[in-house]
Order: sequence, then C-alpha cells, then structure tokens
Amino acid sequence: MAKILLVDDEIAVRELFAEVLAIDAHVVTQAADGASAIAAVERESFDLVLTDLVMPDKEGIETIVEMRHRWPALKIIAMSGGGRGDAADYLDMAAALGAVATLQKPFSSQQLLDTVKQVLSKPANDSSPSPP
Repeated sequence: MAKILLVDDEIAVRELFAEVLAIDAHVVTQAADGASAIAAVERESFDLVLTDLVMPDKEGIETIVEMRHRWPALKIIAMSGGGRGDAADYLDMAAALGAVATLQKPFSSQQLLDTVKQVLSKPANDSSPSPP
C-alpha cells in the first residue's frame, strides 16, 4: 500500500485511475493541475506522484521540474496522450527532467499497476529513469 498523488485535469480519467489504484490497496489523493499538486505535497508526504503532462495552468513538465527541485527523492510517473505534439516527445522530456517512469495514454489498468509496482519497488534515492 502506498500514498499516491494522482494529477490530471480530466476528472473522468482521475476517477478511473484512482479506482484502479484503490482496488490495489493504495491511498489516492487527487489534484486537477500542477499548482494543486504542489500544494498537496507541501501539506503531506506521498510515496509516488502520477502526473499528466498536458494540463491548463501549471502543466506536468513544470510540475515535475519543481517537485524534483524541492523533493528530490519523490518518485514521479509521467503520463500523456499528447496534446499539441507527440506524446512520446512529452514523455521523453519528462523522463529527462526527473520522471522515473512514463506511461503513454491510453494504457491498461494492468500497465498502470505494473508501472506503479515497479517504481515503488525502487530504492528512494534511485531517481534514474526506467527503460522504455
């Protein structure tokens, strides 16, 4: 069981992922954008942040950079379906800036759970990106 912060501007996506993670016994807190996510991490500690990249206001890349600077040991998974560009480009950038794993939308519930399990099993000080 882990405390996970789930960040996505689409409420239906957040609710679905939160349900999948809760069924796997994780405690999930939701945030609609990067600013809300930063505020949540300031209030409490999390084992993992799962963040979308393309969001209004404070988007995912900016959020990852700030979290990595302020909380270097925090484990972050980036997810994206693209936006104005190719999802793979966004995810590559997220990995280069500190995400330890990436998920390209759409992905299955099992892919989500497998990636979360893999990231949580890494030592806290291992922030090297996972191979694709």
